[in-house]
Amino acid sequence: MRLSIVERISDLPVKAWARLDPGRSPFMELPFLEALEHSGSIGARTGWSPLFLTAWSDDDALLGAVPAFVKGHSYGEYIFDWGWARGAQAAGIQYYPKLVVAAPFTPVTGRRILLAPEAGEDVARALAAATVDVARQLKLSSVHWLFVTAEEQELLTGIGYLPRLTTQYHWRNDGYADFDAFLATMRSKRRREVRRERRAVAQAGVTVRMLTADEMEDRHWDSVDAFYRHTCNRKWNDPYLEPGFFERIRDTFSDRFVFCAAERDGDVLAGSVFFRRDDALYGRYWGRREETRIKGLHFDVCYYTPIAWAIEQGIQLYEAGAQGEHKVARGFMPQPIHSAHWIADPGLAGGVRRFLQDEAEHTEVVMDVLDQRGPFRRGSED
Repeated sequence: MRLSIVERISDLPVKAWARLDPGRSPFMELPFLEALEHSGSIGARTGWSPLFLTAWSDDDALLGAVPAFVKGHSYGEYIFDWGWARGAQAAGIQYYPKLVVAAPFTPVTGRRILLAPEAGEDVARALAAATVDVARQLKLSSVHWLFVTAEEQELLTGIGYLPRLTTQYHWRNDGYADFDAFLATMRSKRRREVRRERRAVAQAGVTVRMLTADEMEDRHWDSVDAFYRHTCNRKWNDPYLEPGFFERIRDTFSDRFVFCAAERDGDVLAGSVFFRRDDALYGRYWGRREETRIKGLHFDVCYYTPIAWAIEQGIQLYEAGAQGEHKVARGFMPQPIHSAHWIADPGLAGGVRRFLQDEAEHTEVVMDVLDQRGPFRRGSED
């Protein structure tokens, strides 16, 4: 087995990469990553420079890979380390550049050590260890594996990484027959609130529906990019995804794409973007027209209609993005999120270790409290 580095996603072998197992997540599939590079959303000028580690057999078969990026900042990661960077600066330690193993701009748990069917644990361990070797050779301050599986975190912790525990809110299908069956598991107060929110949208004359890429018209595709930019400009002023990204997705990755459209009289008023792989659905971007102000519309487009569709499709997991304790009241319960971190400087590593221990304790308390306050009935409770 030999290890090598690939610095351009377009140089990765398409057929060989397709043999690697990304698990449920579609965001390690090559068409998604290539759309980021093709549109200029990642690359040297963005602060996301690909540095993919690959493992090859003696007969040049791709055995595994790790999607790594040299980062000059901490934007677009969603498991943030800004405080660590400030602490490093105060101590006279250069924190950037660093190495990040992640799907850019995508707070979704998934495999980060991608293996071919014939690859074993030795390949996974070699790739994991190689990230530290690369960081040392390039004099990078640290390595950060974000949104890894619990099994990957255990492997990384075993070779010296520091584990981190954070939380997100996910919906899981408990064998619901339909959306009403899902609502029936909630306390009566929450059921009424959900129905009131959906009724307000319908009374405004708005139809909300999920569309696969084959069902979308040009007006829907045009709305996807427009809504994304409007939301970013309104909230953050710096869109991560460059123009052309969604066009590339339409051309090369449409089989994974779903759009929730809110329409009235033929006009697309609002919408949200989803990617699907197997029995999992991932909500990514929401947007609306500037003048659209309809009570409950955001909840219907981002939560209720997608849940109803997920039940119809037999989807078992729906992740609606990062943050948002308000999701708990709508059936998204707290779930543990794992990452792993290696810090070169011993002093900084010690401070980070203490922080992570305190953070994990706090996260566990928060998850327990939110679980108790969830919207679902317990026993005979209504």
